[in-house]
Parts: sequence; structure tokens; C-alpha cells
Amino acid sequence: MKAGVLALQGDFREHARMFADVGATAIEVRTPEQLADVDVLAIPGGESTTIGKLARTSGLVEPIRERARAGMPILGTCAGMIVLAERVVGGEPLLSLVDITVQRNAYGRQVDSFEADVAVEGIGHPVRGVFIRAPRVEDVGEGVRVLAAHEGHPVVLRQGRILVASFHPELIGEAALHRYVLDQL
Repeated sequence: MKAGVLALQGDFREHARMFADVGATAIEVRTPEQLADVDVLAIPGGESTTIGKLARTSGLVEPIRERARAGMPILGTCAGMIVLAERVVGGEPLLSLVDITVQRNAYGRQVDSFEADVAVEGIGHPVRGVFIRAPRVEDVGEGVRVLAAHEGHPVVLRQGRILVASFHPELIGEAALHRYVLDQL
């Protein structure tokens, strides 16, 4: 099985290692042709505005939307959550595939980064996440299921076959969310 990692901006290597740990071969996705060759997609963290600009320039926005609507599982972490959200406070949505409203950088600046264990429904152990300039979910639509919260705010959510997290599990080698997405195949 091939797992694609959107390699427009953000760290491909970390997600590739997590997918390898759960039995998938990861490839970089920079073009619609590469996207067509994968079974699942991860949209990593980074800077959501930059990801949006590069996704538009690379012609990936509509192909990602089409693949998602056709049932391709997607994992979005941190900025990946932002680009998948339907609504972004003070910003423009990109893919609009998950019925949530997010606030960018809501957990503070880089110096305010922290790690936390999060109990995620469907995963038998706490998932360790790294919150770096992380988005906060401000509103959740009816079709979205909250799988985990931290200090009263949703941090892992699922809509259909799309899973989003406010944090970076990949930065500390936590592959449970990657496994969760692959199990949907």
C-alpha cells in the first residue's frame, strides 16, 4: 500500500517514517500524477498559507478534493488540519473538506510549544502530541466526530475518512494516527 505525504512544505521524512512503521510505503506528493498513485494521503504541518499557495501552483487543490470525495483516507496534522478545514478564522480555507472552524496559532507562539498525552477514541493508549503554533478548533459541524480533546478543546476529529489533529504526533515517533488512517483502507 502506498501512502502519499504532501511534500509542498512541511517535513516529509517524519510522516514517511510513521507510515513505514505501520507497514506502508510513503512517497512524496508534489503533483496530481503522484497523488493519483497513492492510497492514502498525509498533509503535514508547516505554514498553512505557504501550503495553500504551493498546492494551487502545483494544481493539487481540485485533485485532492476529488480523491477525498471518492473516499481516499486523509490525515492532516497541525497546518494540515487548517488546510482541510471549511472555515479559518481570519484566513481563507483551502480544501474545505472538514466541517470545522479553526483558529490558526491559537495555542501561542513557537516559545509556547508543549507536548501532551491525548486519549483518542479508538486507540488503546494515550497519543503523545507536540503542539507547535497549533490551531484550535472553535466550531464543529454535525457530521464531524470529536475523537479527543485537550483542556476542553477538540484536538483530534474525524469526518468520513478524513482524520485531523491539532498537533504533530510524528515529531516524537507516534504512529497511532497513521495506523488509524491506514485501517480505513
